[in-house]
Amino acid sequence: MKEFRYQHAIEVRYGDLDPQGHVNNAKFFTYVEQARISYVIHLGLWEGKSFFDIGFILAEARLTFDSPIHFGQKPQVNVRVIRMGNKSLTMEYLLSEAESGEKFASGESVLVAYDYRSRTTIPIPERWRRVIGEFEEIKEEI
Repeated sequence: MKEFRYQHAIEVRYGDLDPQGHVNNAKFFTYVEQARISYVIHLGLWEGKSFFDIGFILAEARLTFDSPIHFGQKPQVNVRVIRMGNKSLTMEYLLSEAESGEKFASGESVLVAYDYRSRTTIPIPERWRRVIGEFEEIKEEI
């Protein structure tokens, strides 16, 4: 299996906790979202000026929970693109403890290339395809 080339550190905030004293499961999706946007910025595909310029819309998100995250732990989200089609791509995530490697959750999301101004799907821009392909060392279209 291909390794993750990008990791995004997460700071657990007190407000992320539920009454049971661990991170609320819904916050895991927020952590993945933070990592996804950070990945796109890291690759230089979005300058953070307008959300209309991101070029993708979330179509599907799935997580499998393995163990709780507690206040004081140092989670990170590992991110990679595992599939690129004509108009969509699939990202894979692994949420784990940065120091021990303990697995918290794993999952995937499907992102569709989207023009927010015209409100329509579009083919994945060639620049995005090239940059992601080079970063992930994808030799052929996946």
